[in-house]
Amino acid sequence: MKRAIPVVVLSIAGLVPVWLYQPSAESSTVQATTPAPSTSSSSSSSSGSSGTNVVTTTTVDTEKGPVQLQVTFSGTKITAVKMLQQPNHPQTTAAVPKLIAETLEAQSADIDTVSGATITSDAYQESLQAAIDDNAKAASASPSASASASEASSQTVDGSALSTEKGPVQVQVTFSGTKITAVKMLQQPNHPQTTAAVPVLVAETLEAQSADIDTVSGATITSEAYKESLQAAIDARG
Repeated sequence: MKRAIPVVVLSIAGLVPVWLYQPSAESSTVQATTPAPSTSSSSSSSSGSSGTNVVTTTTVDTEKGPVQLQVTFSGTKITAVKMLQQPNHPQTTAAVPKLIAETLEAQSADIDTVSGATITSDAYQESLQAAIDDNAKAASASPSASASASEASSQTVDGSALSTEKGPVQVQVTFSGTKITAVKMLQQPNHPQTTAAVPVLVAETLEAQSADIDTVSGATITSEAYKESLQAAIDARG
């Protein structure tokens, strides 16, 4: 049985920016006492045989706590972002899924600051930009091989368009080989619960790499249609 992810607070769109999710067990929540942002002096990256590059960013210390990312690239495309360290604070916990979803959509560090988590957002963007810069340097060593591998395996598939009582739902899924690297909503109900649920659904899809994900509480109809459209895209992938 699938568990439900509460987004009750998120349904009050525009009024309360805090997403009350529990912190990821994978995320470090070590507190820092530095009063102003400062960046540590080291970072690392590792390259896979298929053009995948994983960059562990420098740690940005803020008055709320440390921020550190692990960013996965396929060529120059950002395919995944994982928080290695983040402040142990409700606003941060709520902001992280949105920051990651916006990153995958924008494919850059030019994303919106999350209201109520400005300090974490700024540190996230700084750390993300450092990862993008590091990846660009690594890619410059063999740009043609990296680009050709990425282009050869990349495929975008539109899922089926579904009509629900709330409105139409349709997803567009990008694959790199068999890996789901991005999900975009082509159609979705114009409803606060849907607006709040979509980033959660996308983040869970990228984590699960399948349509076997949780239904979002308060957006059950949209969630079920999303999963059906997603599965259709997965099935249609060549």
